[in-house]
Amino acid sequence: MRRVGGEGARSSFADDVRRGLTATPKFLYPKYFYDELGSRLFEAITALPEYYVTRSEAEILRARAGEIVAALGGPLWLVELGSGDGQKTRLVIEALLARQETLEYVPVDISESAIETSSRSLLLSYPDLRITGYIGEYHAALRMIRKERVRPGRTLVLFLGSTLGNLDPKERLAFLRDVRNLLNPGEGFLLGVDLEKPESVLIPAYDDPLKVTAAFNLNLLVRIDRELGGGFDISTFRHRALYNGAEGRIEMHLESRRDQTVPIRGLGLEVSFAAGETIHTESSYKFRREQIAALAAETGFELRRTWTDSRGWFSSNLLIAT
Repeated sequence: MRRVGGEGARSSFADDVRRGLTATPKFLYPKYFYDELGSRLFEAITALPEYYVTRSEAEILRARAGEIVAALGGPLWLVELGSGDGQKTRLVIEALLARQETLEYVPVDISESAIETSSRSLLLSYPDLRITGYIGEYHAALRMIRKERVRPGRTLVLFLGSTLGNLDPKERLAFLRDVRNLLNPGEGFLLGVDLEKPESVLIPAYDDPLKVTAAFNLNLLVRIDRELGGGFDISTFRHRALYNGAEGRIEMHLESRRDQTVPIRGLGLEVSFAAGETIHTESSYKFRREQIAALAAETGFELRRTWTDSRGWFSSNLLIAT
């Protein structure tokens, strides 16, 4: 297990909380959802009937993982960004191990607990698997992996789920260029992308009746209380999800139920909220297929193939480094 920028993780969280809560409008970065509790809550979200993303992508990978890995030849080693619990990754691992005797798997995640838990489970299931995990931010981890790269074979990078949609347009370009810098020409990047669909489908996926997504969102405030000495009373905030049609994205917010001032002792800060004021915690952009090809071309890739689930709600896209 390798830690990337571990010594600065706490200060980075503190700096980002200060930056976001003193901005107008207020915001927090969604990457901080995934502490140990947040990671478990997200696993619960993926099991909700309203949250279509995980099931749609799993449908694609169950049917197409063999085609995907065959498209690159071999042997391959596998890098995964935002590895999470590794359940969908198993489908790709099994397809690779059906073609080669051993596999080197390199998961990257900001959540140490997610990597530890998934790695233990995967190693028990696949004795021919070798795992080196990196804990930290994607851009720093990709640079370190590139620098330390000694593995034989070609690289396949996975970015499953709909996390690309959490990045704004400039961040998207920078992220894909970071991935491209890891790869040699002809190597591959399997990119999950959530497609445009009706608001009637999107809103329940981000505001479920059981309020699991609300707990996931509110846990950001709990984390500030625990790690930075915050004084948030989460009963005075509520989860909101809305569709911003002009931007083509779902937005998640935390809305203050009343006028209040919240101390954050670890930052020496007091944050004032008006009733109805929100903290913007996540955007989730939805894409048209032509946007994916344009994004690939702009960042040094060719879009080789796109697969979708049976409803056409989600896409898995094989990008080849040019």
